[in-house]
Amino acid sequence: MTTTETGQHLTAGDHGSASAAVLPRQDTDFTRQPRVRRNDHGILRPPALGEWAPTMSVSVVVPAHGHPEKLAMVLASLAGQSYPAHLMEVVVVDDGSPEPLSLPPVRPENTRLLTSAPGGWGSGHAFNTGVAASSGQVLLRLDADMLVYREHVESQMRWHHLLDYGVAMGHKLFVDFDPEAMTPEFVAEQVREGRAGDLFDRETADPHWVERLITKHDRLRTADRLSYKVFIGATGSLHRTLFEAAGGMDADLILGGDSEFAYRVSQQGAVFVPDLDTSSWHLGRSQMQTRRDAGTRYRLPFVANRVPDFHLRRKRPDRHWEVPFADVLLDVGAHTLEDVDTTVSALLDGSTPDVRLWLRGPWAELDEGRRSPLDDDLLDLRLVRETFRGDPRVRFTEAEPGHDARVPFRLHVPVGATPTSTMVADLVRTVNDKKAGLLSAPLPGATRAGDGVLRLERTAAFARARHLEPGASGGDLDRVVEDVHTTHWMPGEPFVAADAVEEAETVDADALRRKLAEARAEVERQTARARRAERKLRWFRPGAAGRVVRRLVR
Repeated sequence: MTTTETGQHLTAGDHGSASAAVLPRQDTDFTRQPRVRRNDHGILRPPALGEWAPTMSVSVVVPAHGHPEKLAMVLASLAGQSYPAHLMEVVVVDDGSPEPLSLPPVRPENTRLLTSAPGGWGSGHAFNTGVAASSGQVLLRLDADMLVYREHVESQMRWHHLLDYGVAMGHKLFVDFDPEAMTPEFVAEQVREGRAGDLFDRETADPHWVERLITKHDRLRTADRLSYKVFIGATGSLHRTLFEAAGGMDADLILGGDSEFAYRVSQQGAVFVPDLDTSSWHLGRSQMQTRRDAGTRYRLPFVANRVPDFHLRRKRPDRHWEVPFADVLLDVGAHTLEDVDTTVSALLDGSTPDVRLWLRGPWAELDEGRRSPLDDDLLDLRLVRETFRGDPRVRFTEAEPGHDARVPFRLHVPVGATPTSTMVADLVRTVNDKKAGLLSAPLPGATRAGDGVLRLERTAAFARARHLEPGASGGDLDRVVEDVHTTHWMPGEPFVAADAVEEAETVDADALRRKLAEARAEVERQTARARRAERKLRWFRPGAAGRVVRRLVR
């Protein structure tokens, strides 16, 4: 049943009740949406505030734990929003407050209060609970201490009408909060009249640290892969489809879950847009402001295990983590143990140990029946499996493995190459410097078919390309990546051992000499055949047979 004026709760089991509001839905055609390159959202042209007609529905989900006086101000500010009320719902999720929360009288007309679902706790778990109970096409996360300006929801929703792979982030300022200084009724009136900016003194307010990154990178237009780092909760929105594709919030992360979720969203090819046309007041200082060192210490192991480019993780380069830095693919089926060992061992012993290697081959053909051990037709394949099966970083696969969206890079390495100890790190550094979505580096002896080419794919770039061109593959998919993230070609020699390059060049030269000798021999054979054919033709010319007979008679 719905929440009443007295604040009666909906439990997790009531999420699907008939009384739960279902927002109107108008499907929007995103088949021709803009193709944003990297994070340069400058090509997007949102309408001016108040000068457009919204059509998409939004669910504002508010995880809350205690502090009912702050929640009352948040709901009061949401009651004064400019976004159409029939397209907006507010879902407050009580995350185990010491005293159960209730809904205050001043609130949006379509507001519900839920109890966080059993089996977990924390804001991430509470947000998942609210999402599951909501119906809006767009999800807007709002912390229970965020007093928002009149156009806060409308301003973010403009971007979501333009594309379905965007993330909008609202602006905020931190202020000291005195619950006795104002009433919810006063807040609602001020917000509704467009005077939310007068509720607190901007001169004494503190900006959030993300503003430095936003300003440094031209409102994130040049931030590229770093863009997701500023999406850290409090206020932000994205399409429900993008939320689901990213897998929702990780309920196991009590702190740092917003950063980890932002990373997974970025891996889906998302564009991050800081919406600065309106603002909000953060009622009180954040935990990272008051207990920064303790918060960082807590987050380090949890976030580092899940986010490969987390800066603190790089301080532990010799460690293996839950989510590897790169998936490395090698086709080993037709190669000798020695060739495979040359490449695989160099990768495992390199300066980037947190890699996951996929060895592709016909492993199902290996059986344990009686055979001649030394004359086994699959001897090398069997030896490769036995050599590397004990390393937890190595996987054996018959087909190309599916894409793990959590892993930022996918690297194809030709068997027989001898990677330098820093090859993976150098390839990633190069692709980041070039801001490319794909780096291709042919090794000596590479063919036009793509054999012998180091190929590093950025997961986020390929995810966006697949989203914009469903079904594209091969060269067609690479061309979409070129559109949305650019590609880069360079020689592969810097990434393999120098002696291996010299050996490859020597082998290449020897092969050319052999081919030249074979061609010359073939020319001589064809010349001899032509001479024999010419003699035969002279034999069978008119009158030639009679002359031969007369010679014999004489």
